[in-house]
Amino acid sequence: MNYIKESLSQVFGNKPTRPDKSKQPEALKEIYASKRGKLTKAALEAVELEHHGTFFRKWQRRRWITLILVNVLFLVSYKFDVQLLEGAMTASRFIGFHFADLNSALQVMLAYKHVVLNLVIGTTTVFVMWLLLGGRTFCSWVCPYHLLSEWAEYLHLWLVKKKIVKNHTFHRKTRSVFYVIFALLALLSGYTVFETISPTGIVSRAIIYGPGLALIWVGALLLFEVFYSRRAWCRYVCPIGITYAVVGTMSPVRVSYNAEACHHEGDCRKVCLVPHVLDLTIRGMAHDVNQDVGSDCTRCGMCVDVCPTDSLNYKIKGLDKFL
Repeated sequence: MNYIKESLSQVFGNKPTRPDKSKQPEALKEIYASKRGKLTKAALEAVELEHHGTFFRKWQRRRWITLILVNVLFLVSYKFDVQLLEGAMTASRFIGFHFADLNSALQVMLAYKHVVLNLVIGTTTVFVMWLLLGGRTFCSWVCPYHLLSEWAEYLHLWLVKKKIVKNHTFHRKTRSVFYVIFALLALLSGYTVFETISPTGIVSRAIIYGPGLALIWVGALLLFEVFYSRRAWCRYVCPIGITYAVVGTMSPVRVSYNAEACHHEGDCRKVCLVPHVLDLTIRGMAHDVNQDVGSDCTRCGMCVDVCPTDSLNYKIKGLDKFL
């Protein structure tokens, strides 16, 4: 219950709860105490050097391959009329099973004040799937705009490093405000405004049916992220992330953190799309020796790949003891 409460709090823009030092387990206090004066720069460099020798970004590669294959499958099914995966990212049918993006379905129901049976079936299927896989896994493992934004991020970080541009951040509650705005626009206008401007749907349809003028909007978003604000759309605007993060609070697939092995060097937070979920890796910020990362985590695996001490790993709650 504490995990769900804390996750939802972070999803809607609140800062991670600071632990009450008096309530931290003695084992955790002993771990922090044993590290004082021992986590030297030389020791950290030695650990990172050893890690980089075998560091192949395996989860990133797996994620990119999965994301590309899913979106190419849409294209192949359409071009060759194999009726395997029909439709687009917002609504589709996979070998007869209806799939409907949860946020898109919500927009449609609010706009038309009507519930279609196929929509109910499609949302139920998707809900169960992402409930099992981890809600925001959709963002990093399936969403086509995520991949474009991730590539743009590399250029942004290079420009920042060269001091050509400066990264600008916004308050994380901005995303919650946009969530309400898009919902109200659909309800009051009878039109799915968000679906018109959603880069997820635009890019998905462009891959399948060919490019259109809407890609100009996607290009503008990417330029904004390259030259002004790192991953701005995903971090501060997109309501899809909130919808799937709420589903993810009940998911058994999580990233788990172990405080004992951690060197607190912060590499994981540097690569994370939603670094607030990894505040528990800051020395003194963990609530327990072993703790699950919140549901706003996209399960992208970047932190798992970059961690030099394997403090962060995937787990399946309930089965992790047998794996």
